[in-house]
Amino acid sequence: MEVLFERVAGLDVGKASVTVCVRIPGKRQGSRSSQTRTFKTTIGSLRVMRDWLVENGVTVAAMESTSTYWKPPFYCLEEVMEVWLLNAAHMKAVPGRKTDVRDAEWIRPVA
Repeated sequence: MEVLFERVAGLDVGKASVTVCVRIPGKRQGSRSSQTRTFKTTIGSLRVMRDWLVENGVTVAAMESTSTYWKPPFYCLEEVMEVWLLNAAHMKAVPGRKTDVRDAEWIRPVA
């Protein structure tokens, strides 16, 4: 599979928290590394999330459009990286048990 983006993030946005899965190049050549963290949806926590994504060199972040909960993380990130807002109806087709972490991994663009 061709790598389209080197450093990407998938965000599963809820009312009280945002679960973020980051995929970046690993230490060995050709390997990939994933990290997952959960942040509260307060302004301070969203700024910490943004800083963590910038530190990891993330250039593309994707999130599902759940109700209006997507707005604060979207507006927080849009000035520092490309942000994709995805249709939640399409995301519900994910097979298996749904968890915030699995959703964040599924939402993440191909890296």
